Amino acid sequence: MTTNMFCFQCQETAKGTGCTVKGVCGKTADVACLQDLLIYLLRGISLYTNRLRQLQVEMPEANRFIMEGLFMTITNANFDKSRFVEKIKKAFIIRAKAKDALLANGGTLDDITCDCTTWQAEEIEAMEQKATEVGVLVTENEDIRSLRELLVYGLKGMAAYAEHACNLGFEDDTIYAFMQKALVASRNDGLTANELIRMVLECGKYGVKTMALLDKANTSTYGQPEMTKVDIGVRNHPGILISGHDLRDLEDLLKQTAGTGVDVYTHSEMLPAHYYPAFKKYDHFAGNYGNSWWRQTDEFEQFNGMFLFTTNCIVPPRSDSTYKDRVYTTGAAGFEGFKHIPDRQDGEPKDFSELIEQAKKCAPPTAIETGEIIGGFAHEQVFALTDKVVEAVKSGAIRKFIVMGGCDGRMNSRNYYTEFAQKLPKDTVILTAGCAKYRYNKLPLGDINGIPRVLDAGQCNDSYSLAVIALKLKDVFGVKNINALPIVYNIAWYEQKAVIVLLGLLSLGIKNIHLGPTLPGFLSPNVVNVLVEDFGIAPIKTVDEDMKVFFGS
Repeated sequence: MTTNMFCFQCQETAKGTGCTVKGVCGKTADVACLQDLLIYLLRGISLYTNRLRQLQVEMPEANRFIMEGLFMTITNANFDKSRFVEKIKKAFIIRAKAKDALLANGGTLDDITCDCTTWQAEEIEAMEQKATEVGVLVTENEDIRSLRELLVYGLKGMAAYAEHACNLGFEDDTIYAFMQKALVASRNDGLTANELIRMVLECGKYGVKTMALLDKANTSTYGQPEMTKVDIGVRNHPGILISGHDLRDLEDLLKQTAGTGVDVYTHSEMLPAHYYPAFKKYDHFAGNYGNSWWRQTDEFEQFNGMFLFTTNCIVPPRSDSTYKDRVYTTGAAGFEGFKHIPDRQDGEPKDFSELIEQAKKCAPPTAIETGEIIGGFAHEQVFALTDKVVEAVKSGAIRKFIVMGGCDGRMNSRNYYTEFAQKLPKDTVILTAGCAKYRYNKLPLGDINGIPRVLDAGQCNDSYSLAVIALKLKDVFGVKNINALPIVYNIAWYEQKAVIVLLGLLSLGIKNIHLGPTLPGFLSPNVVNVLVEDFGIAPIKTVDEDMKVFFGS
């Protein structure tokens, strides 16, 4: 297979322009090429399903397949070549079914010209050689390429959130329809740059709709998040450390580990599970272990137990790792050499018995810190504090709210966010969601009249809560424009879920967002200019310079 690749979908992309030999994330060239091929095939399937939808015919199997395929290609989710080969082979089957359904329902194949609609499953080895013909760089115009990829990366983030909702039984056909319409648009040579910009903003609108659906799924199933103190120490029992974002997987694991003598700990983005009332009944739900995802290669060595990745956030283990034979993946996640737990069948729970039996034989975790952290400030919990918040703002006790949600990452430049939090005026409150919080959620920042100065709404998808809070405050303070509120935005990004959050904020009319630690490598200079001129997007500078921008001193 060709060793050529080109990927610039994450913040760490090599030299800020693109990974061409191996991904900084650890993704190999062959996996990168297979991901490109899968995305191209998803476009081909979408050509048929779009036409079927015009005939009032839905194809649920294709809807979910496309959603899952998009999610698998997100940064740090799946590094397993064999899983992508399987997915591509299945794509041919789904494509054939969609084509047959179209013809059976009186449709035509007019104007369906995507090359992949002529490929055959047995050609898969030959197709690997064609990867450079269907990847990112096939679009020669830099600005069109930039907008197309911005759209696709937004779809990947949207698919991640849609899948979590789907796993809890919540779906919206209009979201599937948009994903497929946008996939086709992302390789439509007839669309102008302005038309693609409109499509990107529409992607943001559907991103908000998807996050609202997931919020409804999570809260309807597990209750409204509430202010919670989470233990960050350890107990004297064997443990399983669950990472990622999927709450249904956590629920299955907690039910199956009850009474086994095995404790369950959360890692990184699974921390906010502790805020949901439904999970508090499990005495063996021990606490949160460690910090942000990128520190796992060191921290996992100390845990001693088993690991379960439910979604992205995988870091390839080092060659001398002592834990790599104790890691399982499930859902969209995958890594060659890790055991994979299959998907649910007919709505039944996943089977974690092998993982649990192995966990029973492990030593208890080694403590790497002690104490507790506080979170659970999603929209309903903040609304319960509305009177306190309004009084604090009116009295001048709170001057501004700083939205510092988003992603964390390995680059030393991200120390900026810790320093920024430390230097914030004492009359400011941080609103956060996502793993970016690990840069400051253990700092002794105190409170303002009983209101913690770090209000953690939850996972990256819970950035929706931050938008809902802002809209509520707009009504409470009677301002006509959300940008007139005492809220400023200083957001960190890493991968495609942050992209859909950003597009969602833009679709709500939020302006003057500062973005860091670097601007996306997939944005061309002209596209950056549009974002600057129309939305006030700005890169971060030094902490002191940005303090002057936000506070005038």
